[in-house]
This record gives sequence, structure tokens and C-alpha cells, in this order.
Amino acid sequence: MSAPAVEPGGRLADRFRLEDRVSESGGATLWKAIDEVLARPVCVLTLAPDFERVNEVVTAARGASRLTDPRLTQVFDAAEEDGQAYVVSEWVTGETLTDMVSAGPLAPERAAALVAEAAEAVAHAHESGLSHLCLTPDRLIWTAGNTVKLLGLAVDASLSDIESEDPARDDAVGLGRLLYTALTGHWPGDVEVDLPPAPTDDGKICTPRQVRAGVPGFLDAITCRALLQEPRRGLPALATPADVAEALAEVPRPSPVPVSAMPPPAVSLRSEAPDSVDSANPPRPPLPPSPVPSTMVAQRRPRGVMGRALVTVVIALVIAAVGIGAWTLGQSLGRQQPAASPSTPAKQTQAPKIVTVKPVSARGFDPHGDHSEGRPDTPRLAIDGKPSTEWHTETYESADFGRLKDGVGLLLDMGKETSVSDLVLTLGDSPASIELRIGDSGDLNSLKKVAKQENVAGTVTLTPEKATSGQYVLIWFTRLPAFDGKFRGTIYNVVVHSPESA
Repeated sequence: MSAPAVEPGGRLADRFRLEDRVSESGGATLWKAIDEVLARPVCVLTLAPDFERVNEVVTAARGASRLTDPRLTQVFDAAEEDGQAYVVSEWVTGETLTDMVSAGPLAPERAAALVAEAAEAVAHAHESGLSHLCLTPDRLIWTAGNTVKLLGLAVDASLSDIESEDPARDDAVGLGRLLYTALTGHWPGDVEVDLPPAPTDDGKICTPRQVRAGVPGFLDAITCRALLQEPRRGLPALATPADVAEALAEVPRPSPVPVSAMPPPAVSLRSEAPDSVDSANPPRPPLPPSPVPSTMVAQRRPRGVMGRALVTVVIALVIAAVGIGAWTLGQSLGRQQPAASPSTPAKQTQAPKIVTVKPVSARGFDPHGDHSEGRPDTPRLAIDGKPSTEWHTETYESADFGRLKDGVGLLLDMGKETSVSDLVLTLGDSPASIELRIGDSGDLNSLKKVAKQENVAGTVTLTPEKATSGQYVLIWFTRLPAFDGKFRGTIYNVVVHSPESA
């Protein structure tokens, strides 16, 4: 094949006419071309004769061509002939994930739905022994036809000479990166993309809920389980694309659903465990009822004299049943006692109205030290009503404070004596032991222990056996949760409920 074949206007395999050069890098050139046989646009990747991984790329493309999942780019042809190697695939138009979040993060439900489709597609590929390894926001596309399309399966990794000892784990992490990007508008990967990098705290990537308010807790946990490969809320890390697909299985999908006309992927999908923080995962909307074939309807109609007789008997029985029911109801009403007169109203017990009471102030509390704990400017973040902000204790070498103290905590000043019916806390994802103490003084000995919880995480409700009054409320860590190889208590949000009238 002559050199002009890889210039604009050139033809490959006597069929694919190259039109526009889209990009070029390291001996690989991407083209928009026309399939002259089927009169449709296609994407053509050409490789220079001195490209070092020609055989690997062609082999990867041929492997990808055997997959039928419509969410994966379809490969039409891959060949190396007459000194020219090329890969022909479908031409995809639409918005990349980078485009979609350029003006801000997506709605959480939509973000999860897009990545759920991608996760199922990658899981399908892994069932066939293929992986992606190069999942970036530019490879996930919401097409002009309102479907999800994932570009570059197997081929991108071959082009970049990327290999993995654990491809399933690496693709699970890649899916976690995509979900993080969709939820926050920030990119948590090492590969450079046209998006702001994910913010960090003490060298660790901030969770989606720390970056953006309103991210549901269960999506925050799924993202961290995939991206950070950490257990959250008592659930293990998501180590494979199938795990990620399973965790997102109950998320409602984009409309129209891209896979409604295809057989389900060869992956067993089950729902995520119920979310104790932000309610259970939102259920997937039920599918509309299937239309009943006319032949089935015909089989269900009574036919002939026998059918009409059957209908007559059924109607008679219904009329008789209605008459008997009406007579019975009338007899029952006639035996009821007369209603109480207006002068003697029935006694009703009205439950007290539960209201939310905002603390006047908050501060870290360590009665065995200098009566402060953590940074002095952060306790207010636990009572600002924003689950994306936090207060945390100092960091300790052991969960029991090195046995040097009984605990540390966050002390709330309610401003006046307040009756407390319960306290709702949003904690971190590692289990901790906490107590609720209430009193009229900020001194530890004056604060009475009214409730406690052990080995709890996420959203926790501390409820006294009866409403207890006091001006000061202490959230007291008696055992710290693990954090980054050490131990630290974290409180994202505090809500105080009181049984008083509004």
C-alpha cells in the first residue's frame, strides 16, 4: 500500500476514505473517514511503519471487535497489510464527561447512572478477558443518540504500552475516578486532563462529600470504595468492575435506557446494602408493562355460549356479594354507640412537637489537657448544617489515647437550658465509640452521661431514655476511629432535637 493512502483523500482496504486528521501522537494518527461501501462515517487509527507496538494494538483491536456490548465502541476492522496497520471503529459524536462537568458537577443521580453504564460495560469486557486501564473523562461519552459510549477499550492501553498485574482492580479504580469526577467536577487521577485536580487534606484526596455539598452518603461511600480501595460503612472495597456495577445496580438510569434492547451483561448484579446515612439507594424506576400480544388476548376471552354463561354467573355473584356487604355494614353501624356530645369531647393525647435547636457555639473539649481539642477555628464547621465540612480531634497513635486520658470531644453551648430528645451525628466511615453527656456546666464532672454507642460510623442517633435538660451538650469520644494509619475522631454534622414547642 502506497504512502499517499494515509493522507487526506487516501483509501484503506479499497473502502475507507480518509477525510480529516483528528489527532496525531507518537506515530499513531486518528482520522475521521468514510466507509464508502456502507456510506457512513467511521473512525480510523493508522500506525506508522516504525511504531513499536503495531502487533499489540492490532491484536487488542481484534479482541475488542468480538464484544457486542453497545456501550463499547464497536471495532469494524483491524489489519496490518502492505506495511500499513490500521484500526477502523465506529464514529461517535456527543459530549465527553469532561464537557459535561466543565460548567459544574452533574446531579448525583445522573453522575451515578452514567458510571453505572460504564461499569457494566467494562465488567462485560473483563468477562471476555479484556480490560481498559486508561479510563479518563474523555473516554466516557453521552452520545447524540442519548446513550452511553465508552471509547478505547484495550486499544488505548496497547497504544500507551500500559500493562497491569491486577487489571480488574485498576479498572475499578478508574471507574471510581470517573464517578468522583462526575460528582465533583474534579479529576483525582495522575494523567493530565482538562479539569481541576481533586483537592486534598493532609495529602489524602478529599471525599466527594467534602468537596461538594449534597452528595448522597451511599454514593460517597461507593466512590471511596472504588477510588481509594478502602472499606466504608462496613462494606469492603470494590475490587473489580463487576463490584462497581453491582454497587450501582439500583441507580436509576438515563432516559432512554441505553441497554433496554440488549440482553443483560454476563455479570450478576445485586443492590448495594441499605444506606444508613442518606436512606437506601434510590430504586430503579420500574419498567413499563409489556404489551400483551393479541393472540394471548384472544385466548383469554370467553368464547361461545359457555363463555357468556360464565360471565352471567360471575356478575350475579358480584351483585349478591355487594348486597350482603352493604347489609352487614348497616347492621354494624346501627350497633355502634352514639358519638360523644360536643360538651364531652374525647380526651386526646398530643405528642410534643419535635424541633431542631441550633447550638450557640461549639469548641473542642479535652478536660485533661488545656480544655481544647483540635484546631480552634473548626468546631463551628460541625454545626454549620453542611455535611461537606467537618471538625476533627487531634491525631493519636492509638484508639484509646495511649491510655493517658478517658476521652476527648466536642462541647456544644445551647445558650440556655434546653431539653434534648436526641442528637443526630454524621461521623466518619471508621467505627468509633461515643457518649452523649448533658449538663448545666461545661465541666466534665457536671455533665451527665445519658446515651452511648459503640463501634458506630456514618449517621448515628444518640437518644436518652427520657428527655434531658441542660445548657451544655458534650459529644464524647471514648474510643477513636482509625484514620490514615493513626486514630482521629471526625464529626461532619450535628443536629440537636428538642421536644419543645416551636
